[in-house]
Amino acid sequence: MALDVGARRIGLAVSDPLAITAQGIETLQRKNKRTDLEALAKLIRDYNVTEIVVGYPLRMSGAASAQTGHVEAFAQDLEKKFGLPVHRWDERLTSVQAGRVLRESNISIEKRAQAVDKLAAVLILQSFLDHRAMQKGLVSSDEEPHP
Repeated sequence: MALDVGARRIGLAVSDPLAITAQGIETLQRKNKRTDLEALAKLIRDYNVTEIVVGYPLRMSGAASAQTGHVEAFAQDLEKKFGLPVHRWDERLTSVQAGRVLRESNISIEKRAQAVDKLAAVLILQSFLDHRAMQKGLVSSDEEPHP
């Protein structure tokens, strides 16, 4: 499961059972830490999640930002609460890319705002899955991974 953690919403995505493709699921409207973790616990059970990928917000230079600290604290809460591996994955440009894809799709601004967090989570998870497949030699670096 991938999370695109924001102050007001958490975009969510899960992979297929073979960990090849990422699919977006509902976006979680944040309330407070306890409620957020309870909602995530239900999704983790429902989707049989075995590891979590958290989009890690870095500046373009690679340096940490104020948001990086908030996301790191949340990632640590996830590790404590669920006892699952929590991977921090560089999310630079995923929200920008998600916004561009949604603008090009000609959907309304209202629907675009609702979909950007989910799509960002999909992009985070897909890049993580593709990277893992290349590391395992399932996809050569000169070959396009199959989404």
